[in-house]
Amino acid sequence: MRRQFSSYVIGALSLAALAFVPAQAADNAAIKEKAAVCSGCHGENGISQTENIPSLAGQPDQFIQWQLVFFRAGSRKNDQMQPIVEEITNEDIRNLGAYFSQLTPPKGPEDGDPDLSKKGAQVAAGRRCASCHTDSFAGTKGVARLAGQREEYLVKALRDYKAGQRVGGGVAAMADVAYHMSDEEITAVSHYLAHLK
Repeated sequence: MRRQFSSYVIGALSLAALAFVPAQAADNAAIKEKAAVCSGCHGENGISQTENIPSLAGQPDQFIQWQLVFFRAGSRKNDQMQPIVEEITNEDIRNLGAYFSQLTPPKGPEDGDPDLSKKGAQVAAGRRCASCHTDSFAGTKGVARLAGQREEYLVKALRDYKAGQRVGGGVAAMADVAYHMSDEEITAVSHYLAHLK
């Protein structure tokens, strides 16, 4: 527990240091080269085509920065991300956040199960998801964009929060919300959010 707390503190201090330096316009060749490494998993233009890998396009700048800091500090763990985050600098983190936040976010696919989406909308309203993720579920600041995200990734993320396996910004709120959700609710809300336009 002490080690996990230390990881949070290190991550928070790292992000606080980043916050004092404004993000640069992410249009130079160096940042595009760094972002190209990300596209191997997260897809061209930040739109994932790979199961259980999230899209990054249109995610809020601060949210992306927080996640990279958490991965680099070791409070979020992923075997594929670890070697990548070990190589990036604070400037890279600022630039990657700016770069991906400016890309056009994915549009949800056609909804083949509108009844499930209706149930999902009720779950989202009942769990007050919009109070953090905004009414359009586009996210803001350090809070993730959910609209148009890969459906199976949303299911995985909610199950990870519920099981206490996912940490990072807002972990207490997300763990509390997810812990009380049934598997049917997780499936429904993930379907609803993934199909938002």
